[in-house]
Amino acid sequence: MSDATTRLGLIGDNISRSQSPRLHVLAGRLCGLDVTYERLIPADRGEDFETVFDRCLVEGFRGINVTYPYKERVVPRLTVRDSAIAAIGACNTVVFDKTPPAGYNTDYTGFVSAFRESFPGAAPGTVAMAGAGGVGKAVAFGLAALGCERLLIFDPDTAKADALLSSLKAARVEMPVEIAPSIEEAAAEADGLINCTPLGMVGYGGSAFPTSAIGRQRWAFDAVYTPVETKFLADARRNGLSLLSGYELFFHQGVDAFRYFTGADVDAAALRALLAQPKAEARIPA
Repeated sequence: MSDATTRLGLIGDNISRSQSPRLHVLAGRLCGLDVTYERLIPADRGEDFETVFDRCLVEGFRGINVTYPYKERVVPRLTVRDSAIAAIGACNTVVFDKTPPAGYNTDYTGFVSAFRESFPGAAPGTVAMAGAGGVGKAVAFGLAALGCERLLIFDPDTAKADALLSSLKAARVEMPVEIAPSIEEAAAEADGLINCTPLGMVGYGGSAFPTSAIGRQRWAFDAVYTPVETKFLADARRNGLSLLSGYELFFHQGVDAFRYFTGADVDAAALRALLAQPKAEARIPA
């Protein structure tokens, strides 16, 4: 590997279909950079998360993305400079620029950008959100930045829901937040529905929202992007809701992460067009 190569990677479970390697390699080509990007699955390597992370730290990686279920687990190993991200308590982007390495949350910035681009001029209204883990925290803070009127959180792991509520209160966000007794009750009062659980992801079937709970709302967002068309989004589409897919979060967070990794601003429109092409046909225009 050349000294000029930017070595990147992704640590997570169930990431065999992740499009992050393709996004970052193509972004690198658009910016004239030689980028490699590796999938690092702890279970497949017979190692725990910390061992894989430490290998990246010493084996020449410029940075890594971190996904489910390690976004909160990585935080104690990082320096988090942004107060909003420190309040979120989860990071998905790590840059090995110093010790400890720097942690960022491009799920947070990416969600805000994706919502504004997909629903220009719209406000979230009242939102029912399933899942209060790493991505749920980022999206909740993003909703606050977007002017959400009220957030209703449901997670069967009540400790996660309580922790998110505490984080939002500690950050003094100007957004009423409640823990809902069930996702059905939360959805009944909502303008928007958000899935921040792994349900619907490859390897995790089903939907966090019963079909009967979908219909009165205006919009829906699913953080899952493999597959892009989840059961939840299919149900929402059939009921006439406007959709924001997990692919949009994936794309915008990836553009932000690439900037942190390389310092380069990729042409987002050109990158989107390349990603839409079949792999064999994705060539950088001369």
